[in-house]
Amino acid sequence: MNNLQVLFPNIILIIVYVLITLEKLPRVVLALLGASLLLIFRSVTQEEAFHYIDFNVIFLLVGMMILVNILKETGGIRWLAIWTAKKVNGSGVLLMIYFAFLTAFVSAFLDNVTTVLLIGAVTIAIAKDLKINPVPYLITQVIASNVGGTATLIGDPPNIMIGSAAGLDFNQFIFHLTPVVLIILPVNICTLYFIYKGQLNISNTAKKELEEMSLKGVVTHKKLLIKTLVVISFVILGFFFHASLGLEAGTIALAGASVLLIFENKKDIWDDVEWTTIFFFIGLFIIVGAVEKVGTIHYLSELVFKLSKGSYETTVIAILWMSGVLSALLDNIPYTATMIPLIKNLGTHYQDLKPLWWALSLGACLGGNGTLIGASANIIVADMANKSKHPITFMEFLKVGSIVMIEALIICSVYLWVRYLN
Repeated sequence: MNNLQVLFPNIILIIVYVLITLEKLPRVVLALLGASLLLIFRSVTQEEAFHYIDFNVIFLLVGMMILVNILKETGGIRWLAIWTAKKVNGSGVLLMIYFAFLTAFVSAFLDNVTTVLLIGAVTIAIAKDLKINPVPYLITQVIASNVGGTATLIGDPPNIMIGSAAGLDFNQFIFHLTPVVLIILPVNICTLYFIYKGQLNISNTAKKELEEMSLKGVVTHKKLLIKTLVVISFVILGFFFHASLGLEAGTIALAGASVLLIFENKKDIWDDVEWTTIFFFIGLFIIVGAVEKVGTIHYLSELVFKLSKGSYETTVIAILWMSGVLSALLDNIPYTATMIPLIKNLGTHYQDLKPLWWALSLGACLGGNGTLIGASANIIVADMANKSKHPITFMEFLKVGSIVMIEALIICSVYLWVRYLN
């Protein structure tokens, strides 16, 4: 490759990311335009572009969006929203804390995209009833989701990829990563409370209206609700055993959605699928794939190893922070895919690679909290908020996400040093 061939994808990536932060044009337009330019100028071939698109993620998003939309159609989500709000007695602070811990726990056993789709829909319904801004709750939930998903093998896509490549099982992830997650989560939630405490007040009028709300008649399609819950249960069960079944999570989600569409196939279910999110991912996968192709991420990784001068301790901490920062700027799925062979290659220098795998996992998963485009769940929640007429801007998320990301990476640095490097 000549210099221009190497530079062009990186220039496109930088321009797209800068324009996304300026928010002058929709994210999906920028991502697709950037991908189109790379295809037109032959930085990637059409065959390579399709290879870079992670269709497992695309299928998972579409399948879960359809399932959640049908669940909303039954009135089940609204019922859960009212029931939850009554349980916390209309306290905005308790509502934030309750949902944050619930989201983190569920994300450890489901993928975080599925979790934020379900709990985010409940949150927006509650916010509408109480006439409050859902943004502080949604941002808190998506951060908790990325933290909770770090704890297990199946909680976040980077962990699934790392577990498969390194031969690490479910129990190993729990033993090595769950302890630090249990430290990070309450610290992050406390930080988010201090950031948002002035925005969590619920008016007395709204509380009174909440007390008068009845759960009777909220579920409008009881039979469909039962069918939906059964199908979702089987989908979740499928996620647990997808490796044994030889099926990707996206295939299971899409199959579940297809079965449920037999019973409910209204036009608005398809209209409510976040198609702009789907195509944003497609464009972003192609752009990042082109950057990977020219070796930029690999070059940066090798540079870090050289700068560490062969020090094992420095390399572990460097991979943690590099993974955190780059995963905040790039989607953590293609980044992890690029780093896996690098970690394997380090086996020629170091005997014990496990701390390096844990550093990669912690950095990639927790780094997703750094920016709005750092993780799939972030983008999903942003689009849900936008549809509810309470948009989350890139800069608004950055101000909050960068704080909790740095906070988490500092805790992880201490944890890795004490447990593996000291």
